[in-house]
Amino acid sequence: MPKRLCKVDSSPIHKRGLFATADIEAGTDIIQYIGEKISKEESTRRALEWEEKARKTGAGLVYIFELDDEWDLDGRRGRNPARYMNHSCDGNCEAINYDGEIWIVARKDIKDGEELTYDYGYDMEHFLDHPCECGADNCIGYIVREDQRKKVKKLLRGKKKKKKGKKSKKDKKGKK
Repeated sequence: MPKRLCKVDSSPIHKRGLFATADIEAGTDIIQYIGEKISKEESTRRALEWEEKARKTGAGLVYIFELDDEWDLDGRRGRNPARYMNHSCDGNCEAINYDGEIWIVARKDIKDGEELTYDYGYDMEHFLDHPCECGADNCIGYIVREDQRKKVKKLLRGKKKKKKGKKSKKDKKGKK
């Protein structure tokens, strides 16, 4: 049996995380993300239920991966250490779907003891619901997939300008 390349441990990102137990070369399949195969309908139902619960408790949000157009994988069910991988805007891993199996693969060389992270790839539609605490240099403060981060940054700048604009109007009214 091959040596396990990772273990669950305390994480500065989000309480628990997955960490390398050996040096890992880029391109290495590290761990399979496993769980219950569920329909898209069931996936949506569970995601909405967990989202509501997470808003109240601060618990982890959703552990669902898309397998194909009909099926998803619920990683919250069963023994799945890969579900403890945290998001990072500059992840050292990526999740790859190999014909219906989700594998966590090293994007670059990883040192023994380093936390394993990947970009969760969330759409920007509800970005305010997903604050990011990864600490990466390119982090924008929200978990949003890389190709949408510029749009979110622009939206955030627009919000700041509106706030400043409202304050200056009040100041002008007060000076009259």
